[in-house]
Amino acid sequence: MAFGKRRYRARWSDNDRYFGPFTYSRDDRHYRPFGIMLVSGKEEHLECSLRLRGFGHTLIVALPAIIKPYRQWVDTSHYEWSKSPAGGYWDEYRKEYGLSAVDGALHTHYGAQTHSSESTKSKVWFFPWKAWRHVRHSLYDLNGDHFATIPERGRRTKIGDGAWRNHWDAERALQDACPTSSFQFKDFDGELITATTRIEERQWKRGEGKFKWLSLLWPDKISRSLDLRFSSEVGRRKGSWKGGTVGHSIEMLPGELHEAAFKRYCDKQGLSFIRAVPKLAIV
Repeated sequence: MAFGKRRYRARWSDNDRYFGPFTYSRDDRHYRPFGIMLVSGKEEHLECSLRLRGFGHTLIVALPAIIKPYRQWVDTSHYEWSKSPAGGYWDEYRKEYGLSAVDGALHTHYGAQTHSSESTKSKVWFFPWKAWRHVRHSLYDLNGDHFATIPERGRRTKIGDGAWRNHWDAERALQDACPTSSFQFKDFDGELITATTRIEERQWKRGEGKFKWLSLLWPDKISRSLDLRFSSEVGRRKGSWKGGTVGHSIEMLPGELHEAAFKRYCDKQGLSFIRAVPKLAIV
């Protein structure tokens, strides 16, 4: 099919196959959404397309420009840096109409996709029977034994000194009181850095709302992690505008404790483990 003086093909992936105005692509076996979507063109490619997806296949039909993209004038005349003779420029976005079911949610598109929460024309409904609800966040001591469970949000709880705390205060107080380990290591540039570690565990149950009963049929999801906090930035991006990391969490393997998990992390990230910092030496 030729639109005007050129043939239009809707490109979708690196393994596309073209048959006239049709584009066919096989989806990844781990990502198989269902949906139908009418999409406008944009900028110099104004042709539209109809996208059909299901059972691991995607078929796109190239169409004439039956719907136009969304255009919005951006006024830059009041900025000193603006050098546009017109005092601004046109910002252009595709319009999409249709729906798709993917990752446990239904996505509906009904206009311009501006990627702004204030103006984009789309909504998402999560399927409550596929959702996982968080039910527990616990802290563990140096031996991997239970230390405390952080109270649910919206509830007040009594901390050891007898004071009643809200969720955020209670979480901070319990985390500060939980035993931690510290280790010294050298970053890729040889800088000596200290990591402070704490064991945490989270638990989720299947189903929300009227579908909570599904947790009786599905096993819970439980994840134990090692929280890492560094004394300075870590990584090859530190010192740049991108920056390094000053802390994050890693998944722990069954039976691991602080030192074993952190040594495994160092090996994977190319860091040089030095030693565990004696508890009495921690400032």
